[in-house]
Amino acid sequence: MLIVEHAGDETVRGRLTLSEGWQRRWITSWRVGGGSVAWPLNDIGSAPVGSSSPVRGFTWRARQGHRPGLQFMVSTGRHHGFESLEEQRLLLALDFVRVVDVLVQPFELDFEHEGVRARHTPDILAVMPGGGGWLFDVRPERLIGPLDALKFAAARQVAEAVGWRYSVVAGWRPHVHSVLDFLSSQRRPLQDPLRLQGELLDVVREAGKLPFGEMAGATRLPVVARAHATHLLWHRRLATDLGRPLNDGSLVWLGVSPRGRP
Repeated sequence: MLIVEHAGDETVRGRLTLSEGWQRRWITSWRVGGGSVAWPLNDIGSAPVGSSSPVRGFTWRARQGHRPGLQFMVSTGRHHGFESLEEQRLLLALDFVRVVDVLVQPFELDFEHEGVRARHTPDILAVMPGGGGWLFDVRPERLIGPLDALKFAAARQVAEAVGWRYSVVAGWRPHVHSVLDFLSSQRRPLQDPLRLQGELLDVVREAGKLPFGEMAGATRLPVVARAHATHLLWHRRLATDLGRPLNDGSLVWLGVSPRGRP
């Protein structure tokens, strides 16, 4: 697991109104074709995730407290909006694991708790390989207040009801972001007229595991091979420990290609 998750609190979850028929009373609103369409939770399977748009826009203004922007994802071939640097980091990590699709600010949830209604918009819905959904909220642990915790509990309830995974990204394992940020520099298609990628894979295949610098040094053109090694690491043809700084001493081994082959 690359992220540090907010654990949640069952006492907070107990404040949600989950009496009979709650899945009909909890409403999700999606933006489709420029308009808003509402589905009760028990009909959310009909929501067109692939053709929906973010339910709210992203704004830029001077001296705002967060930094929005656009993140290009190789796995989807599109730019996706983010409202903070923490969300951008999550989009980069989702690109690394090759999500099928991503919808930012996917829907607005209208839910019940203790006899009153409240609203919450989760941050990201990812369609994972195999078709499963993974719903995310992003909030540093130190900034999670009582109202945030209640909304996150409601989002978790929704995810469980429809068979999605749910996580609140409250932080990251050490070094993960810096390593992914470096690997992403070679994530786009890379021409290999010298066939150095095959050399790298053969070196690792023969050795089993070896340091990054030694692997690159075993090729005909070590300096050029380093860029191809980074490309192979991003695309999971090669593997390393993302929880450690990446340097010449980092151990590298065979990963799995998109086609399931080393």
